[in-house]
Amino acid sequence: MAMATRAAYGKLLETELYKNPRVVVLDADLGNATKSASFKKAAPERYFNMGISEADMMGTAAGLATAGKIPIASTFAIFAAGRAFEQIRNSICYPKLNVKIAATHAGLTVGEDGGSHQAIEDLSLMRSLPNMTVINPADAKEAQEALKAAVDYEGPVYIRLGRAEVPDIHDDSYQFQWGKGEVLREGSDVGIIATGIMTAKALEAADALKAKGIRARVINIHTLKPLDEELVIETAKMTGHIVTCEEHSVIGGLGSAVSEVLVRHCPVKQDFIGVNDCFGQSGKPAELLEKYGLTAAAIVKAAETK
Repeated sequence: MAMATRAAYGKLLETELYKNPRVVVLDADLGNATKSASFKKAAPERYFNMGISEADMMGTAAGLATAGKIPIASTFAIFAAGRAFEQIRNSICYPKLNVKIAATHAGLTVGEDGGSHQAIEDLSLMRSLPNMTVINPADAKEAQEALKAAVDYEGPVYIRLGRAEVPDIHDDSYQFQWGKGEVLREGSDVGIIATGIMTAKALEAADALKAKGIRARVINIHTLKPLDEELVIETAKMTGHIVTCEEHSVIGGLGSAVSEVLVRHCPVKQDFIGVNDCFGQSGKPAELLEKYGLTAAAIVKAAETK
């Protein structure tokens, strides 16, 4: 059943993560929207609404980590990665503290909230930080498994979550592999490497390409940092053409991460599906994805271009 990754996060907090006595959840007065308030139902003594004070929330999370807790700090991605960047850099990543940042409402699919709230730079910002792991799950199941893995991991983690529902790609048997990409479809004509909500679009594009006699290898990159370089190189050698797909700026995100690997190890043609160096605007999520070219049709067009 389709579910937003933020909703999957809230469900996991309420049903499983609260059982770990070290886990504490902080939010910046957006608990109902981020779904982190679900944790309050199960463990109210370990839930802290910090008010509209994102920088303070990150600093407090850092302090809790030094005391042996596992803080999960939640707010919208535009505030987590943007407004609180300095605190994440200096108070969390510099000392490599065990803080998890669950950033919701990322990308264009925030929709009507408009360009001021559509974080399309967050992956770039978080990738740039030493010691930070960056995860962008493709669906609800992967979001939950990634969150479990993040709690078990010692160190800073940024997990990107969305507002809109996304199709299910994984079933209950899915096992999250830290830092490893996932081959969803085999093919040797073109490699489609996607992350987050664009993974479902990549699979849709692969079906359309198959009907045209083009076999696409589809890769789900849930962990942008550390990136599965071996899988990227393998796919480039196999296909000779890579198309990267992300609900993010083409600058600094998945496309940049992949190109950094290709230019060093296996230079091949690469096309970028993403937001082309501009801000978003208010609109319905599906219409915004269409306007900015984040569609299966756009992936097909790029894949066909040799």
